[in-house]
Amino acid sequence: MTTDRFATPARLALKGDLLDFTAAPQWGRVDDPAVRFRPGHWLLIENGRIAGAQAEDPGEGWAREDHSGRLILPGFVDTHVHSPQLDVIASYGTELLDWLNTYTFPAEQRYMDPEVARYGADRFLDALLAHGTTSAVVYPTVHKVSADALFDAAAERGMRLITGKVLMDRNAPEGLRDDVVQAERDCLDLIAKHHKRARLAYAVTVRFAPTSTPEQLAMAGALCRADASLYMQTHVAENRGEVEWVAQLFPEARSYLDVYDRVGLLHPRAVLAHGIWLDDEDRRVLARTGAHIAHCPSSNLFLGSGLFDWPGALAAGVRVSAASDVGGGTSLSAQRTLADGYKVQALGGQRLTAWAGLHAATLGAAEALGLAEELGHFGVATLADVCIWDWAAGPVAEARMDLARDPHERAFAWMTLSDDRNLVASYVAGELRYRRS
Repeated sequence: MTTDRFATPARLALKGDLLDFTAAPQWGRVDDPAVRFRPGHWLLIENGRIAGAQAEDPGEGWAREDHSGRLILPGFVDTHVHSPQLDVIASYGTELLDWLNTYTFPAEQRYMDPEVARYGADRFLDALLAHGTTSAVVYPTVHKVSADALFDAAAERGMRLITGKVLMDRNAPEGLRDDVVQAERDCLDLIAKHHKRARLAYAVTVRFAPTSTPEQLAMAGALCRADASLYMQTHVAENRGEVEWVAQLFPEARSYLDVYDRVGLLHPRAVLAHGIWLDDEDRRVLARTGAHIAHCPSSNLFLGSGLFDWPGALAAGVRVSAASDVGGGTSLSAQRTLADGYKVQALGGQRLTAWAGLHAATLGAAEALGLAEELGHFGVATLADVCIWDWAAGPVAEARMDLARDPHERAFAWMTLSDDRNLVASYVAGELRYRRS
């Protein structure tokens, strides 16, 4: 566990190349004023919050760590990831619906055991921290105990975590189905216990439309309407076979997204994973309701789901964040996810800059979740979720970095070539939670 391994001073100064964002970078622009790059600066952390940044040595009264020549970023925010699916990451040979039945559902059934749930939560959150991710929107399983375990483990680590018991009352195997009455009772219990405790928040968690009856979807929508501070997370339009199945199950709905809109699940705190097979009307609905898309490029490529039109979504006024979707995705590393994001856009004739990618995993994700006052950048008084990285690891990356000509070229090479091996340390609210051995 990483909960109490390190003692961190109340006033800490970290020196390195500070990189964060003050706004959303323009698509395709490499010299964007929204980028705040301050090489060789000190980041000041006092009582767990950012106190400022400066070129001058802060002097006596500060515990100082000199990481000159290293990159310092806000902790990454993973807006869609499945904690129990670490067990099935890198499983062979299926598309989405077969993937669920062959790998995912059997893995999730084990989480009805409280010991499995607690061990899985600890392992998962420590793995996030070891990849530079300090905040996340997470799927546990249908079992109440799995959500309890995640909430408690995140509170011990001081992490910003958004999660909630998964809702599934049909089209799922025995041991993974709930019912409307018991599911609502479990949600209300978990909300009362965990929502707004420490840095925790509850998400009404619909697996996806095919595994919930209309009655359960209506119950989920009622929970959201009753408390506007709740989040909602689900999947939408990931795979063409899935879209066809939803059309058969909900013939009254105009589209897959409309299934959710009809019951009140689309609102500014709604996180919808994937969103590949959406049309123009769907994008208008997302822009109108404030719901946002968690783009999962590694998963989309690995499962053969399709290519997400990121600039098209932005042009329609839809917010987009970056997400690993492990275990459909193949790594918890935000850099590997974003490198795949570049490939997805390249196949669509577009180019993802390092700035647009890194923004989507830091400030952009924080803004989409309504958390920009707390995290995602180095603004004064934000909580100090901070990660320190080597610019290069290994001779290939070192040679490439030596020849990089400007900040964007360096950042793009880092985004493309780096991963968890580059991580030096992770701080959560100013507390050291991971240090490379």
